[in-house]
Amino acid sequence: SSYAMFSPGRNWEQIRTTIAYNDRKVVIVGSHAGISVGPDGGTHQATEDIALMRVLPNMEVFSPCDSIEAKKVTLALAQSSKPAYLRLAREKTPIITTEETPFEIGKAQIFWLPENGNVDVGIIATGGLLQRALLSAKELENPPAGGESIKTKVLNLASIKPIDSEAIVALAKECGAIVTAEEHQIAGGMGSAVAEILAQNYPVPIEFIGIHDKFGQSGTPDELIEHYGMEKSSIKDAVKKVLKRKNS
Repeated sequence: SSYAMFSPGRNWEQIRTTIAYNDRKVVIVGSHAGISVGPDGGTHQATEDIALMRVLPNMEVFSPCDSIEAKKVTLALAQSSKPAYLRLAREKTPIITTEETPFEIGKAQIFWLPENGNVDVGIIATGGLLQRALLSAKELENPPAGGESIKTKVLNLASIKPIDSEAIVALAKECGAIVTAEEHQIAGGMGSAVAEILAQNYPVPIEFIGIHDKFGQSGTPDELIEHYGMEKSSIKDAVKKVLKRKNS
């Protein structure tokens, strides 16, 4: 376990050659991932680590949404025979799961369902942004007086590799449009993994919430989340944009 910027950031070749290449059971825990590291600045904000690790053969990748799910992932990896990367944040994360919330390697879970009616857009989120995705879904479904209600389903994707292809394709077929949300570079991250699956199986319009080819900087976590377009308003705007593309 170390800062994600150091492991896997600094020692990636050693992980590749000694662990992944030999398919050894080693769990690498990268903490302080994403830009919500805050004041430590861009040098210490690992926003490329999912891309670095999911490209490695044999390596599994996990990004839990809160401390309860992180514990479940840790216990599951202790029983697994595969090398794995566990991505953790520095900032306090709201508790949004319970001890009874299911977790299984390679499986995703629906965390938000509309109260009634057809679903307009599917949101797939991982890590700390899942909470913001859930709040966005609630506000979209219950807009201020006179606003248009948009119904979404929110899928928690803690297991990025192996990935739940069936759940992703099923969500795309039901909704016809997808928004992905992650505190990571758009290139090579969870959203890219989702896009790869949909491109091969069921192409639909997709929008990506994440960091668009930029380094981090110093600031408070909330300031940085807003600056890089990962707050609730950006998620809601992405949902409206992808819905417009779907209906055009």
